[in-house]
Amino acid sequence: MKPRDLQETALRYFLEVARGGSITAASQRLNVVPSAISRQITGLEEVMGTALFERRPRGMVLSAAGEVLFAHARREALEAERVVGEIAALKGGERGTVRLSCTEGFAVDLLPRAIAAFQQLHPQITFRMQVFGLSSEVTSQISEGDADIGITFSRQSVKGVKVEHRQRVPTVAVMRRDHPLAGLKQVSLSQLAAYPIALTGPGSTVRELFDIGCSNQQLLVEPVLTSNFFQAQYVFAAAGGGICIAGDVSVRHLAAAGDMVIVPISDRGMDARHIELQTMADRTLPQATRTFLAFLKQRLKAAVPRPAR
Repeated sequence: MKPRDLQETALRYFLEVARGGSITAASQRLNVVPSAISRQITGLEEVMGTALFERRPRGMVLSAAGEVLFAHARREALEAERVVGEIAALKGGERGTVRLSCTEGFAVDLLPRAIAAFQQLHPQITFRMQVFGLSSEVTSQISEGDADIGITFSRQSVKGVKVEHRQRVPTVAVMRRDHPLAGLKQVSLSQLAAYPIALTGPGSTVRELFDIGCSNQQLLVEPVLTSNFFQAQYVFAAAGGGICIAGDVSVRHLAAAGDMVIVPISDRGMDARHIELQTMADRTLPQATRTFLAFLKQRLKAAVPRPAR
């Protein structure tokens, strides 16, 4: 049995058109001729008594009524996946696929290690992980039902998203062991401002906190390197270019290699971000997802230290 066996054909086709933005895109994804999809959409609109899409030159966009139906169809599809997975589990142990969405820092070390450890206990559970540049992109994946668990940094609540676990994480400066600030237990923004710095681009939570902290102190800091790819910032620092700024959990494994050190930033507000484990609100998660979520909570609690005061 497959999840699609529990879903009405018309709603399955409707979902794919909504996600792909056209009947052509849905046809390619479903391997169904466009005319068959078009008939199903027309039939739905006749039953609903209203247009579900706005037909535009560059594709199809959901109408207000279409948005309401999309939310219903999406949840029905997720519920079908859960039911099919749990019936399959009854036949031979816990199994399923967990869809993860995260920002880069979690994908480098924490999540792969957690998955490897979890697989030792639950070898029949598999994973799909998507990595995004911004926290907002991860949260969108959760609210739209395209991922089961999101792990990201967040500073505010989002409608349609349930926060399963939340904890503060310190913002740190990462530098070579021979850097003049490397021997300090803590470092201030004013001390960092005297040296070359690599930062993420606007839109990231760490950059937001850094900019607010500098603005509050009237510090003018012009980064030598700006990049949305953290590994580039880290290599810059490791090569002696200066300092990069990150969340502790994103870099601790790199510093453990030996050549780099992590120094907490002491300024007030620099610990004002939180790591969040996110799921879709009001959704019953499949058993495999619930099991990994509980496992990940414990890993996260162990991995993130209490912020220095």
